[in-house]
Amino acid sequence: MEHNMNISSYLVIAAGVIGTLGLLAFTLPQKVHVEREAIIQAEPEEIFVLASSNKGFQAFNPYKSIDPDLKIEFFGPEVGVGSGFHFDGKDGKDGKGTQTISSLEANQSVTMQIDLGAKGAPTQTFNFHKVPAGTRVVWGLDADFGNNPIGRIIGLFMDKMMGETFERGLKNLSVAVASK
Repeated sequence: MEHNMNISSYLVIAAGVIGTLGLLAFTLPQKVHVEREAIIQAEPEEIFVLASSNKGFQAFNPYKSIDPDLKIEFFGPEVGVGSGFHFDGKDGKDGKGTQTISSLEANQSVTMQIDLGAKGAPTQTFNFHKVPAGTRVVWGLDADFGNNPIGRIIGLFMDKMMGETFERGLKNLSVAVASK
């Protein structure tokens, strides 16, 4: 028996495969949490001063260490809620958007809202815990991809992508406080 498939048959099969993959994407998690931590040999107050300031954050910004041409434009107060910056990576590689401090607890935590436009609006947090060796800094990110199937697929890779970035930033933070 000879199988003779025309182009419309291939299109129907391709549509079926794409549809099935699209439906499978909706079974992936809608929300993603990424977190890394490090012990930094400094007091929580020293770290809080950097993390709670749009300019202070630049001392350990992990994206600046891989893109020295990263464009940063500050807005709002220099320190505290509303302190933020616009960023624009070289050739759009490291993204474009804003990062704004949305809440803080003195010497304990800083929460930042990131706006990446169509790519989403994750929330980034820093928590500081005094320990005998210094301060345990926990850097976290929460993203909600809603009903975006492509976002949910990207969510599968967020821990590796953002985890490496946070690890670089925590190393930068350790160097920044040591040099003060």
